[in-house]
Amino acid sequence: MAGLKEIRVRIASVSTTRQITSAMKMVSAAKLKRAQDAILQMRPYAEKLKEIISSVSEEMEQGDEDNVYGIVRPANKVLIVLITSNKGMCGAFNSSAIKTAVNLIHTKYADQYAKGNVKFLPIGRKGNDFLNSKKYPVAGNHSKVFEKLTFENVQPIAEELMKQFVKGEYDVIELVYNQFKNAAMQILTTEQFLPIVAEKQDHKKQTRIHFIYEPTREVIIQELIPKVIKMQLYKALLDSNASEHGARMTAMHKATDNATEMIRSLSLTYNKERQASITNQILEVVGGAEALKG
Repeated sequence: MAGLKEIRVRIASVSTTRQITSAMKMVSAAKLKRAQDAILQMRPYAEKLKEIISSVSEEMEQGDEDNVYGIVRPANKVLIVLITSNKGMCGAFNSSAIKTAVNLIHTKYADQYAKGNVKFLPIGRKGNDFLNSKKYPVAGNHSKVFEKLTFENVQPIAEELMKQFVKGEYDVIELVYNQFKNAAMQILTTEQFLPIVAEKQDHKKQTRIHFIYEPTREVIIQELIPKVIKMQLYKALLDSNASEHGARMTAMHKATDNATEMIRSLSLTYNKERQASITNQILEVVGGAEALKG
């Protein structure tokens, strides 16, 4: 009977866990809908702005003083913005982004890291906790932005990064985050934030088009480029936010299914043990009755 009691306790424990994972799945599904709508509405606008800036950048000569955010310098000082979540229980969402960022400094920026010229800027508590625990150089922490993810709250972070780049504190700033594709799939992305680089086009197949700008190119550079840079960071955070809820919903769905399967297996074991126990008791009673007859 002690075995039956242990099985009952395990079934009750797993049932409680299943209730928790099922509730977390439903909460993540509700949050995912809002986060998914936000990023899907933002993408066309951000992509069109990026296309315009790419066209403007092609017209500029390298080192154009008007475009301070497009000045390409030797990558001596590097900042890696690592975007993770504030909470766990979302599968490999955080660990994959962290692993990608760490691999980046040991491969692409190995020389700069050896000289102490690479720093991290974590946005998300999980990434910040990991970097601090492993003693990686951290330039700050902006985890609170996920408590209320709006463009107004993201804008100061982007402006700070832009100022640091213009002052020469960093020569290259890279973003590492999960790009949202659907609820079950996130694309791990490494993206150059600064300097802005025009997208390369196949000029053999496509004739270069010269645009007439209204207002002037200088006005576009001064007003539109900073806005595009801020939008790029905001879009990355929206992508990561939607990816987090999708990853957590998928992880909790799998956990709920596993708990259901475990309860089924434990229930089967419990019924077998109970049946064997009842059979043994019947045999004992029958054996006792036969002994009394004898």
